[in-house]
Amino acid sequence: MKRSGIADLPLHGGRVPHWLTERMTKLGTAITETIVHDYGTSAFLSRLSDPFWFQALGAVMGMDWHSSGITTSVMWALKRGLTPRAHELGIYICGGRGRFARNTPQELRSIAEHRGFDGEALVRNSRLTARIDNNAIADGFQIYLHTFVVTSTGEWAVVQQGLSDQRGMARRYHWHSATVRDFVAEPHTGIVGENQGTIMNLVAAGAKPAQGALLDIAHEPPEKTLSAARHLRMPAHHEVREANVDLKRLGAVLAVAYERDLHDFAELLLLEKLGPRTLQSLALVAEVVHGSPTRFADPARFSFAHGGKDGHPFPVPLKTYDKSIEFLRASLDAAKVGDKDKLDGFRRLERFVRAVEIRAQPQANFPFMA
Repeated sequence: MKRSGIADLPLHGGRVPHWLTERMTKLGTAITETIVHDYGTSAFLSRLSDPFWFQALGAVMGMDWHSSGITTSVMWALKRGLTPRAHELGIYICGGRGRFARNTPQELRSIAEHRGFDGEALVRNSRLTARIDNNAIADGFQIYLHTFVVTSTGEWAVVQQGLSDQRGMARRYHWHSATVRDFVAEPHTGIVGENQGTIMNLVAAGAKPAQGALLDIAHEPPEKTLSAARHLRMPAHHEVREANVDLKRLGAVLAVAYERDLHDFAELLLLEKLGPRTLQSLALVAEVVHGSPTRFADPARFSFAHGGKDGHPFPVPLKTYDKSIEFLRASLDAAKVGDKDKLDGFRRLERFVRAVEIRAQPQANFPFMA
């Protein structure tokens, strides 16, 4: 069992407006299809299991870059968009928030029956991931959202979120079944939150005596402090600040979009006449699709693709958002009939931005972006 990371997020109230929900569904579906087309379903699950990439995906889809609402909104948008094409793509998203989470077992059994694999094993995995994070890891967060993503080959990932009313925080947990080991013997690569002192972890490597003691109704389980390999802790402030962004990387996107000579070259790569603002957005979307894991340490940068629903770093530009969806949809539709030029250009755009970043040493400044 590979545990890929966790994220701590400030609780954020409010609802996603219908106009954004519909666009998130379309863009999230197109991004997923592009990843599956170029890298396969396993690579998509690997990305989902990275808390930094997931936060960047939510930001590029127009959600507020730092909030807990990204989890619910992104997974709901993906479920809405991918479910009608689940058999075609080989990706099934089960569960959700509250009562939808309780539907996960039946959804998994139905998929397993259609695909011919062991549905009860998937149901067991789903329940264990939820109970381990809710009960066996005593970190003060109670699971209220559980989504289980399974492919046609039986590989799976879990994205679930817990709530701490006392601390006013949510915590997102990511799992990926890259390899299968014992759930009760070090199933995680790491768990980290804000320092709360010693945390009881009944699935740690040293917890076998505690497990045996519990089975014998004993009362002295050992405790162990956990450390994490990858942990994303988002700030409480709502606005995007300079410290939240890698200005060199953001500057490369701006250089491609606004410098005349670079702008023309990038248009040539994309085989499409696009305005500077749309090109900037597509460059950030391309990075979400094709970028390496090390590129997502500052997810706030991706909020400059389509802004945020509450206006940070700027209100969602609907025309630009729709142009991004239109380009990706047209590229995917063309690729289905053998014309891969647009999708190949989309991949080259991501490489080109990285080359600008290395060679030109560009820097962004926030007044320019506003």
